[in-house]
Amino acid sequence: MNAKTMSVRESEIERRWYVVDATDETLGRLASRIALVLEGKHKPTYAPNLDTGDHVIVTNAARIAVTSDKLESKLYIRHSGYPQGYKEETLGHLLARRPEEVIRRAVKGMLPRTRLGVQQLRKLKVYAGSEHPHQAQRPEPLT
Repeated sequence: MNAKTMSVRESEIERRWYVVDATDETLGRLASRIALVLEGKHKPTYAPNLDTGDHVIVTNAARIAVTSDKLESKLYIRHSGYPQGYKEETLGHLLARRPEEVIRRAVKGMLPRTRLGVQQLRKLKVYAGSEHPHQAQRPEPLT
């Protein structure tokens, strides 16, 4: 009996490219599917200390769907650190201004808050329209 645990090496990690059409997809459900692929949890070689995930391209980010009244009630809040530096923006306003940022922030919240999570988030490419410049990578549709 072999009692050794197999750990994948950095050179053995195979990265693939996936494309996702965000048209009429619910924001949270789409973000959780994307985060799963970015982390590599869909692979049998998943390791929590290694970046084994794949690249994800999201198109049509401007046509994302949200439920209930989240367009008016969901707030994105930040503070500059200075007096009166509090800024808040609704989901509807951010979706109209920068639709890519809505999906990026949703996925970022589902990734680890470490250097590994930052590395995984770099593999996410989000575009507001249906065109993307990654045709050379031959991306497959994400199911």
